[in-house]
Amino acid sequence: MNFDRKALSDNQLLDFYKSLLWPRLIEEKMLVLLRQGKISKWFSGIGQEAISVGTTLALQPDEWIMPLHRNLGVFTTRKMPLQKLVKQWQGAQDGYTKGRERSFHFGNKDFHICGMISHLGPQLAIADGVALAYKLKKENKVSVAFSGDGGTSEGDFHEALNTAAVWDLPVIFIIENNGYGLSTPVSEQYRCINLIDKAKGYGIEGIKIDGNNFLEVYDTIKGVREYCIANQKPYVIECTTFRMRGHEEASGTKYVPKELFTLWQQKDPIANYESYLESINLIDKNEIDAIHLSLKETIEKEIAIGMDIHPIFIDAETEQDEVYAPYITSAKKQTGQATCQLIDNAAIYSDAKYTTSTSDEIQQLRFVDAIKEGLQQSMQQHANLILMGQDIAEYGGVFKITEGFVEEFGKKRVRNTPLCESAIVGAALGLSLEGFKSMMEMQFADFAAVGFNQIINNVAKIHYRWGQSADVVIRMPTGGGVGAGPFHSQSNEAWFVKTPGLKVVYPSSPIDAKGLLIAAINEPNPVLFFEHKALYRSVQGNVPKSYYEIEIGKAKHIREGNEISIITYGAGVHWADDYAAEHPEIDIDILDLRSLSPLDYMAIRESVQRTGRVLILHEDTLIGGVGGEIAAWIAENCFGLLDAPVMRCASLDTPVPFNTALEKNFMAKARLDETVQALVNY
Repeated sequence: MNFDRKALSDNQLLDFYKSLLWPRLIEEKMLVLLRQGKISKWFSGIGQEAISVGTTLALQPDEWIMPLHRNLGVFTTRKMPLQKLVKQWQGAQDGYTKGRERSFHFGNKDFHICGMISHLGPQLAIADGVALAYKLKKENKVSVAFSGDGGTSEGDFHEALNTAAVWDLPVIFIIENNGYGLSTPVSEQYRCINLIDKAKGYGIEGIKIDGNNFLEVYDTIKGVREYCIANQKPYVIECTTFRMRGHEEASGTKYVPKELFTLWQQKDPIANYESYLESINLIDKNEIDAIHLSLKETIEKEIAIGMDIHPIFIDAETEQDEVYAPYITSAKKQTGQATCQLIDNAAIYSDAKYTTSTSDEIQQLRFVDAIKEGLQQSMQQHANLILMGQDIAEYGGVFKITEGFVEEFGKKRVRNTPLCESAIVGAALGLSLEGFKSMMEMQFADFAAVGFNQIINNVAKIHYRWGQSADVVIRMPTGGGVGAGPFHSQSNEAWFVKTPGLKVVYPSSPIDAKGLLIAAINEPNPVLFFEHKALYRSVQGNVPKSYYEIEIGKAKHIREGNEISIITYGAGVHWADDYAAEHPEIDIDILDLRSLSPLDYMAIRESVQRTGRVLILHEDTLIGGVGGEIAAWIAENCFGLLDAPVMRCASLDTPVPFNTALEKNFMAKARLDETVQALVNY
């Protein structure tokens, strides 16, 4: 193994040695503790330290890194205290995640490390988002994301590299090729000669290096970092290396030919670097032993502190509260450059009338135009708000909501994306790490399925896991009734309502659409904003011209009645209101939920109390729909107020058919009358 020190001083070489040795000695101690049953699990990076340590040393301390299981060297090189790392590995309450996460599945903003999730690939797109933030701020920085050889087969790898290439992002993708994805050898993972060959298909430069040669790793990353900054381009680096332990300790290494261990033992990054330092008379065996002894003594002291943990204090309310970042509504704070008025629920109009004590100027807007105005005013108020989506720039989006935005805000803030839903959700999360807000438009809510992992497992859980907020809004054009067939008509809000960490909003009127969208953008938490396509140009109403919010989680009482309650949202509000107008003989109370997560349970209870008979109406299919959860809650909490069973009216449990006659029969509206009559006559 040939080492080239170039311009590195003696002190730098010695400091590098200690940085390289530190994670190895920690790991060796962890393996002892694992055998003693004092820790529960360990993913070893022994044999791969040169990549983690060399990369981290080559970066600036405030440049974000997205590490994986075997990158202890990233954490130690960023000087994270070992005693607190031990607490983290023990699941202690005073660890980095308060006992909520395991081993290396955590991050920390102070150290600019973004915690991984078990699905591995999604981390790559987060690096895209961080690099985009650096580019927008004109900062000379790069972000770095790690992938294993197995991870290069994931769709997220393709999407992240393609997005980085198209957007010319200063991001470094590092592939740690250790020959195995758990037990699957690389011969069964891909057919290209080298993984670096994949870079060419994206128009990205790449290089393959010896990942066990510490100085080669350091020098390569340092040079590539300069290239990415100077050229504002991504880069791929394949580091050949070997894993000397199992994927995790429990999996063992029986599947690895013994001769490979003999071969790679000779390529041990630490032993070879030690030999190099000895060969240039920078260190001798006695000094090596002294460094080992000093570091081991420090490890013992740190571990003793880290192992001194107290029984975890469990408080269910705290656990639930910390799923979301705290948010003070704009009635109590300044938002952006202007005060954002909070319209109280009691001031909301009924029967298309709007009254308020303020001097708001009122205008008539269609549903689609109210969304556009809310988005436009938010862009004016938040200079750090970035819009992303397919065809949203010059074309204005398929529904023309962002038409004209490029002229007003520029292409840096109004960004066309490749067809990479997963990568764009990940990029939105990466923007959050650097203090940006983002709005991603799913061209159709149906397409969220291909970004599902990012939404459910990365964006939704990140605040609960390690306190990082995801300041992301995903707009979801949804719903049927327009003859668009199975893949452009689904009502899939229930997929997300059951996921802690997400807020789900579904307005039915122009005034709510604007105010709730502004509130969603002001939120520091991820919000899925459902917009019914059939309402875009068919519904209009009074909307204030001012910049205002409507509080997320507050329902709206649409119509007062004392015979039956219809609890609904979205297009269901209009179905219910029309039905009530057509059937004056039935005194119908209508509650528009507006927000599905969180639900306004107080408003639901009040509606039940007014009538004693409840029908829950939604366009989504019956089984697994939001109505089932609401019905269960009413049964558990309002049973004494009921005069009849809670009934549900929903769409058929089939995909949405294309033929308009079939679709009409599919829709919940087709069964509204029979359900109402059954409830009234119970």
